[in-house]
Amino acid sequence: MATHAPHAIAIEAAKTHVSYGELHDRAYTIAGHLHALHAMPGSVVAVCLPRSADQIAALLGCWWAGAAYLPLDPAWPAARLASLIEDARCSALIAHAPLGHRIAGAVPLIQPGDAAPGVDIIPTARSADDLAYVIFTSGSTGKPKAVEVTHGNLAALIDWHRNAFSVGEATRTSHLAGLGFDAAAWEVWPTLASGGILALADDATRADATALRDWLVAKRIEVAFAPTALAEPMARSPWPADAALRVLLTGADRLTVRPLPGQPFAFINNYGPTESTVVATSGVVASKGDAIPSIGHPIAGTRIHLLDADGNEAKEGEIAIGGAQVARGYRGDPALTAARFVDHATLGRLYLTGDLGAWLADGELAFRGRADQQIKVRGHRIEPAEIVAALNRLEAVSASMVVTHKGELVAYVVPAEGQEPTARDLRADLTNVLPDYMVPGRFVRLATLPLNSSGKLDRTALPDPIAHAMAETIGGRAPSTPTEARLLEIVCSVIERTDIGVDEDFFLLGGHSLLGTQVVVRARDAFGVELSLFHLFEGRTVETLAETVERLIIEKLDSMSAEDIQRMAAL
Repeated sequence: MATHAPHAIAIEAAKTHVSYGELHDRAYTIAGHLHALHAMPGSVVAVCLPRSADQIAALLGCWWAGAAYLPLDPAWPAARLASLIEDARCSALIAHAPLGHRIAGAVPLIQPGDAAPGVDIIPTARSADDLAYVIFTSGSTGKPKAVEVTHGNLAALIDWHRNAFSVGEATRTSHLAGLGFDAAAWEVWPTLASGGILALADDATRADATALRDWLVAKRIEVAFAPTALAEPMARSPWPADAALRVLLTGADRLTVRPLPGQPFAFINNYGPTESTVVATSGVVASKGDAIPSIGHPIAGTRIHLLDADGNEAKEGEIAIGGAQVARGYRGDPALTAARFVDHATLGRLYLTGDLGAWLADGELAFRGRADQQIKVRGHRIEPAEIVAALNRLEAVSASMVVTHKGELVAYVVPAEGQEPTARDLRADLTNVLPDYMVPGRFVRLATLPLNSSGKLDRTALPDPIAHAMAETIGGRAPSTPTEARLLEIVCSVIERTDIGVDEDFFLLGGHSLLGTQVVVRARDAFGVELSLFHLFEGRTVETLAETVERLIIEKLDSMSAEDIQRMAAL
């Protein structure tokens, strides 16, 4: 495009437009600086710039110099940025001052806008095996892993995307993924390789589902990616029938909702670890269906195998990925590379994801969660996504997520507009569709689901569920007798909450046999009766338990002699 249509728009950002010719010139300047620093194939250049045409030009300039790029988000802590630059063994850093000076260390710093170095650059020829980019992903050990992606890997993704979603010259695509998230490469490179127009969303817009929907409509975007936490409410929101959007792509977290019928776009669920160059499976999500949406079929050039514990193919098992998009490995970590990128005896080179899947009858793939993050509550194996799906189907709920806290299920809920549900309301609705052990014991109200810089749900930002628990009821029944008052005090102390009434079900509040034993022991001490755990299982509420305690007190008094009663009265 820079050659045959240099004036065609490449990038739209706020009120500015950058043509393909201008993008070429900016990238050329960056490549000149890197050439002067002896960048070459195998070199890695860190790019730490805000979402902008300069940022994309810098990435392109790295390639023209023969180097790979490492995308970094300037919003990350400086200490983390400096550590990642060092761990990736970068040969240069492209960033603005003063941040660039704080994180560069011994690495040479290039700032956008620096004068051209006055050297002629001929873009370096690249082979499919050369590195295109290095990107960090979270590690189970707590140490980030640097994934090496080749130009061949990226080219396979671009070819599939362009064909699957009919991306061509002037196709309008959004760019809103986190700058250090591999989905950004999925937004940028298929669009620019096709001669399309890339529209950059600002940070305020990209973090709010309603604002993002309105922006996509106003900008006449045709193809857009949104992380799951944003895509879910957008898919369930009304859109104008004449919206230009024809493809809404999502991924990053487990999808639990289906789109409203009649949406103007196809809603596409995608799955793929960073190690398989963004996407490995993809599928249209139908508006009808009660099951959690699948993750679709393997994309062109990608193979999916489900392996059992012995490494044999099965209908259910660990998801293993083969094909053109499987990355080179982990930079600087040959041991981990050998453990996860394996040469299977019959299936060839595979990446072992650690995710679990199952083949469905229609040939699509169901995602079953992480093999190393199975949740057990009261002896039952739980899939939190099933609870989230049930919550998100409720009229009162816009979005939700479910976690465990001290062995208890906790639901974080964003109420739908105009709705003010109580925990009791939500619990009652869930008990109609879920077994008791899958109903959260606590509910916490949120204005929005917290997202990290990659657009994924940020569980570390969730408020404490004990201190911020949603009210159980509005005007729940208060104790009416001294017995109820004392028992309610005991129960509240044991389950660490103060917002319940005497008619609340102890076990639906998160109580279980171990906590129940504490309640029984304290009640025995308080009332001097032989209360048992059976009484609590049978009665379940403070109200009923108080009736049992009072009955046991009367039975005890009836069995006592007059002398025993006089002795007790004298104490």
